[in-house]
Amino acid sequence: MTDLAQPATNAPEISVSDLSAALKRTLEDAFGYVRVRGEISGFRGQHSSGHCYFSLKDQNAKIDAVCWKGTYSRLRHKPEEGLEVIATGRITTFPGKSAYQIVVDTLEPAGAGALMALLEERKRKLQAEGLFETARKRPLPYLPRVIGVVTSPTGAVIRDILHRLDDRFPRRVLVWPVRVQGETSAAEVAAAIRGFNALKPGGSIPRPDVLIVARGGGSLEDLWSFNEEVVVRAASESTIPLVSAVGHETDTTLIDFVSDRRAPTPTGAAEMVVPVRSELVATTADLGGRLIGGLTRLVERRRSELRAATRALPTPERLIGQPRQRLDLATARLKPALNAAVHQRRIRLATVGGRLNQDALRGQMGRSRDRLGNAAQRLRQALTARTHRAADRLAPLALRLNADLIRRGVEQRRQKLEQVWKLVGAYSHESILERGFALVLDTDGHVVRRSDAVSPGSALTLKFHDGEVGATADGAEEPVPGQQPSASPAASSARTAIRPKPKAGQGDLFG
Repeated sequence: MTDLAQPATNAPEISVSDLSAALKRTLEDAFGYVRVRGEISGFRGQHSSGHCYFSLKDQNAKIDAVCWKGTYSRLRHKPEEGLEVIATGRITTFPGKSAYQIVVDTLEPAGAGALMALLEERKRKLQAEGLFETARKRPLPYLPRVIGVVTSPTGAVIRDILHRLDDRFPRRVLVWPVRVQGETSAAEVAAAIRGFNALKPGGSIPRPDVLIVARGGGSLEDLWSFNEEVVVRAASESTIPLVSAVGHETDTTLIDFVSDRRAPTPTGAAEMVVPVRSELVATTADLGGRLIGGLTRLVERRRSELRAATRALPTPERLIGQPRQRLDLATARLKPALNAAVHQRRIRLATVGGRLNQDALRGQMGRSRDRLGNAAQRLRQALTARTHRAADRLAPLALRLNADLIRRGVEQRRQKLEQVWKLVGAYSHESILERGFALVLDTDGHVVRRSDAVSPGSALTLKFHDGEVGATADGAEEPVPGQQPSASPAASSARTAIRPKPKAGQGDLFG
């Protein structure tokens, strides 16, 4: 076999990484900063890392695009699927996929047509959520004490609003300064609306009774901040009635659909939130005059009616004439009637007094006393008999009740005694000795509780549950496997070994 001939070439060998790096430098040098127009495709929102990945395409080609997290947060117009945009950024390569891509720095819709398409799509989405419903709109307060204004503090809008309020009805105004166009404008306007709503009633900063979100006229791009979803949702969540005054009368933004009232101009918004003070004073004076005139006419009419009713009433003499006559007649008949009644009572008293005498009363009292004594005797006899019958019925019941109580009491005390006895047995030293423990006694029969109470050579008694064994304390310490002997004499004496004494005819138990 012969080796295959190697092709002759002068090209040097290069690694894949070196080639990718060379291509990256060449591409970035040739297309360092570009503006690309195309339709967004494959956009699925931010990645978990916060970055965005999508593609830009037209009818013939497609290029991958990436927008880093920090850049995405600064974008005025966020990428949306199908939106035609102009992306500005750097062309670079991604060696891991052998692909090239654009790193987006800015993103803007490709002309007013794209903005209008985006605006209509966003409008349909918010309308489907019910944010533009008429039932959500609230009436404005007739005469607010505090007015909150969200606008630029340096433009002509705030001056027009303040001037118009001063002409019509001066009120306290709180201005929340914001940018009305630019990348951060939408976030600032939404934060201002939520900030006013977060104020507590009665706090150090008064809570407005009505809000005005205002901006002067401009192009669609200039007014785009008030079409952002974050602004529309903040306005819909506002618990304070809100008036939108963005642009001129012909300008329309999404905040106009969700606000409680839309003003054609910022000056018109000021006219909506307060009445004209001079007209109000004049109207009040006119109503006051009409009220006084009406009350005057009412009083005069009531006075005329009272006079007419007075003429129809009878005089006091006519009202009391007949009652006075009846009183005189009754007075004339009263004295003879009283004399006759007294005479009749005297006759009846004399008749009854004649029938009464001392003997009759004494006899009647005696008969009453006898009847009372007989009734008392019968009552005592009845109570005694009833008491005896009740005692006869209750005697057997009392005997049975006492016997049952005594029996239950004895049984309860017997059970309690058994429980206590079991507890005593469980805690007695005999039961502990039965579980394999021993009791160490000295020569006096006292219990040895500590090792330092035993001296070498002391006679001891080991008491087991089935008998006793004599023992002698040894001064040498039994070494523990794996443990170094202690060098302290005190520790050696504290751990005195105990060796049982052998009985007669029996060797050492530990020998």
